Amino acid sequence: MRTVFASATLIACSLLAGCASAPNEPTLTLETSKSPEQFAACVVPKLQGRSMSPILSQPQRHYRITVPSTVAADNVIEAYKASSGGKVFVYERSLMASGFGRAAKECV
Repeated sequence: MRTVFASATLIACSLLAGCASAPNEPTLTLETSKSPEQFAACVVPKLQGRSMSPILSQPQRHYRITVPSTVAADNVIEAYKASSGGKVFVYERSLMASGFGRAAKECV
């Protein structure tokens, strides 16, 4: 009985640790000739077509597209203005977001 309790506690702690430590490094970094606004206008419909519910926001000088996840940290695409168009950072944090990074690549 004690072994079962210890095993269950260990598993619960490791699951909580995985949720608390979402990676801060982008899983994908892209450069595009499009402005952040043009990129967002391209990628949002693609995500919606893949049955995702993207939320578009414009904090300060960039566009942020967030796809909420109930299982893991939210998936995020951030598009910033660069000298020759835009720079895009993709944070794919959920295993269930299979088409998330692909949609960003298609819009570059």
